Amino acid sequence: MTLVFAVCTPGDAPPHSSDKFTGTTVASPRDVLLDPYLAEWNESAPDTSPSLARFETSVGDFVIEIVREWAPIGADRFYNLVRLGYYDDTRFHRTVPNFIVQWGLSGDREITRTWLDRTIPDESSVLASNVRGSIAFAFTEVDTRSTQVFINVVDNTRLDAQGFRPFGRVVEGMDVVDRLYSGYGEDSGGGMRRGEQGAIIDGGNAYLDREFPMLDRLIKASIEVH
Repeated sequence: MTLVFAVCTPGDAPPHSSDKFTGTTVASPRDVLLDPYLAEWNESAPDTSPSLARFETSVGDFVIEIVREWAPIGADRFYNLVRLGYYDDTRFHRTVPNFIVQWGLSGDREITRTWLDRTIPDESSVLASNVRGSIAFAFTEVDTRSTQVFINVVDNTRLDAQGFRPFGRVVEGMDVVDRLYSGYGEDSGGGMRRGEQGAIIDGGNAYLDREFPMLDRLIKASIEVH
């Protein structure tokens, strides 16, 4: 059986309906996000051609080049999260001046909970450093990378020794990254390692928009393969 995507509008068949003509199962994008074990999540990022991820935000666009050779496990996870829409309509919940910009908790509480334990193992080698503009997965301990990522807004090479492995870099729009609202600092979404993100996990976008209304928004992310 082949899985295909369908965006349902009034009058369309409901999610996971059967297509009597093709024998396929039709799933909505949200249904795919709620099942991280689908085969669709296992696609590899391209090795030989640049794979670019464009992020549309409330202050402009920036583009990340995914460099699979640096960290293939992380690159593949990020590629699929972007490709299948996980990051769409989320918030840059942790923006710390002279440090990092972090995001990756879904605005949909059910989707976030689904992915909390869908972790990936750490990388076996170190091929890139946490310099300004590089992007890596956040984590709490060994082999706990999941969906949260951060961009280094300054050289944070001290993070190399802590196991943070960049899998890409900003190649366009670093000035946009620099403009993302940072007035809340750690208050709006820090404490990942201390287990203090429960309110975001439980409340999603509704909580962040109510308590931290100045946070900038990640409107849509998409893959541009060249």
